[in-house]
Amino acid sequence: MTQHDRLLIIDFGSQVTQLIARRLRELNVYCEIHPYQKVTDSFLADFAPRAVIFSGGPDSVMRAGSPRPPQSVYGLGVPILGICYGQQVMMQDLGGRVEAGEHATAEFGRAYVEQADQGDEFLSGWFQGGREQVWMSHGDHVAEIAPGFQVLGTSPGAPFAITADPARRFYAVQFHPEVHHTPNGRTLYENFIRLAGFRGDWTMGAYREEAIAKIRAQAGDGKVICGLSGGVDSSVAAVLIHEAIGDQLTCVFVDHGLLRQNEAAEVVAMFRDNYNIPLIHADESDLFLSALDGVSDPEVKRKTIGKLFIDVFQKHAAEVGGAEFLAQGTLYPDVIESVSFSGGPSVTIKSHHNVGGLPEKMGLKLVEPLRELFKDEVRALGHELGLPASFIGRHPFPGPGLAIRCPGEITREKLAILRKADAVYIDQIRRHGLYDEIWQAFVALLPVRTVGVMGDGRTYDYACALRAVTSVDGMTADYYPFTHDFLSETATRIINEVKGINRVTYDITSKPPGTIEWE
Repeated sequence: MTQHDRLLIIDFGSQVTQLIARRLRELNVYCEIHPYQKVTDSFLADFAPRAVIFSGGPDSVMRAGSPRPPQSVYGLGVPILGICYGQQVMMQDLGGRVEAGEHATAEFGRAYVEQADQGDEFLSGWFQGGREQVWMSHGDHVAEIAPGFQVLGTSPGAPFAITADPARRFYAVQFHPEVHHTPNGRTLYENFIRLAGFRGDWTMGAYREEAIAKIRAQAGDGKVICGLSGGVDSSVAAVLIHEAIGDQLTCVFVDHGLLRQNEAAEVVAMFRDNYNIPLIHADESDLFLSALDGVSDPEVKRKTIGKLFIDVFQKHAAEVGGAEFLAQGTLYPDVIESVSFSGGPSVTIKSHHNVGGLPEKMGLKLVEPLRELFKDEVRALGHELGLPASFIGRHPFPGPGLAIRCPGEITREKLAILRKADAVYIDQIRRHGLYDEIWQAFVALLPVRTVGVMGDGRTYDYACALRAVTSVDGMTADYYPFTHDFLSETATRIINEVKGINRVTYDITSKPPGTIEWE
């Protein structure tokens, strides 16, 4: 099996550490994020990175006990790149000096870096048009660089914005090259990995072959069951596992009655007609909708659906008999977020619907073939496996389904109205060629009725809200800027074609402060 060149990202708690990994994966470099507490001398020896990146972070190197990497990292003989807090750590560890921030030296937001020295290949492709726009977010600043370093770039609030020790291949920047607000940031990553000698051997073709070999080695001749939601992640996982072990895999698709229009039929048809994967279609809509009758609290909805899903999945999985493994579509962001940088508690914004309680309850071992991939890489793997492009490119759909797009109590009547409105809205988006520009789009049926006039008569029907957002990974999002003509046309179609709605609104809330879904 191929042993990829590996890059280690040591996480000091930045909110954008995942973006570093995404930028590197886009450059065909395999990397992993690990919190600084986990990176010990023995870990470094086992991981054997070809290069290391120190992330940013919210702490201050001036504070006693602030996060630091092991000193042995500097003796590995591999290139190191320090970003923001990572630069300050590097300077402090290697003999430089960091000072607490003052108003005159702090920088937050857009800034411009001027070239101070030609440096080496690290700046190849930079400063072609003079200064470079970057994104700063720092209070403390480097006051004195470490011995052996030289200044390559400066900004008004950061006289040592770019520093380097070319002899040791150590580089440090005070800004964040991973964010979109540093337009030429990708070039610095390209230069860094070239200096480190990466071969760019991280491809979906290679990953597919390696994953198949791993699945076969893990499963042997054992049976595997997979909870198929119809989403991209579980679908790609199922097709990949089936390619590895064939009929040893059985998928269980639980229809909870909260899916979009024609969704259950489309998912079942795709798997039965195109892949011939053994599939149990469990129509449990009556069970779920009965349990949700009269429930309006969003957390109670989510927990009710999650508990029922586990019970129903367990019941139908028993039909397989002798299963030893449970397959899940766990992704790399899930793995990263399950290990808190600080080890501290975090606020629960929403309970998440998954099958997390099943492996222990059923005595099953987990098969998670996507746990090293980001969402965009899962889609690339789906293309590699031959899944239909229309299916791979579908917008994310939450586990609780339409239950959280129908604030307040859920009824079959309201679900029917919501399905029709959502279908019209998505059809409009597709007709205008906008579907692939949008991360997620849906209709929420509001728990209010409004007075309207249709055909000279009074109506008293539901209002709905259209939602469409752009995002990179779902962690932050902004509303999609539809034209007024599009919104007017869409509102007219929904009111004319969907009985039960007489008012249409458009949600322009970003995340944060809102969330993408309404509940």
